[in-house]
Amino acid sequence: MLIASYNSHEMGDILVLMVAPGNGDQSEQTQNGVVEITNHEDGKLLGYNILHASELLPELKSVNGNVDLDADQIDKINAHLTAAGFKQLIEPATQPHFQVGYVEKMIDHPKSDHLHIATVDFGSEKRQIVCGSVNLRENIKVVAATVGTMMPNGKLIWPGKLLGVESDGMICTPRELGLKNAPDKPGCLILDDDFAANGAPFDFNRGNQLFA
Repeated sequence: MLIASYNSHEMGDILVLMVAPGNGDQSEQTQNGVVEITNHEDGKLLGYNILHASELLPELKSVNGNVDLDADQIDKINAHLTAAGFKQLIEPATQPHFQVGYVEKMIDHPKSDHLHIATVDFGSEKRQIVCGSVNLRENIKVVAATVGTMMPNGKLIWPGKLLGVESDGMICTPRELGLKNAPDKPGCLILDDDFAANGAPFDFNRGNQLFA
């Protein structure tokens, strides 16, 4: 799991890397322009803050928010961490942050009158997602934020449960995706069947034309 974000206007020239949710006390260690953040009790890596990040990755200067790091960028970051004296390295995200999926099955949540439990087909795998969208139903294509995603509003998607039921990601509304001219009304984004294959990354350029 990897969440990467960069916002020079709010945070300065710092690349924030998160690999696990921080629960409880945390410890920080700073070496050579890198801050390692770990769980205080067991030393588990929670993430890194890389200072002067645009010197390492100049392309960050055009980024504001979530960063999709490719394999080459991950290699550069890990080399930088090693040179700074840290042994715990980061691994690339295994899934796109926003994926097209097909709602194959939907049942009511046993402990809620408005939540539903959806089985969503992402091509190579199926995942269970709890969702309360008023227009959710079977046999539609939707967009889901995978675990390890930073939403456009800064919300982080971690593994979790809703009223005791496991939920592996979040089915998104147009406004949650930050799409241009998104309607101010409840309900998940429903895509045409031929928009993209199940499991494909959501194309935000095409998505921004949906409400033009």
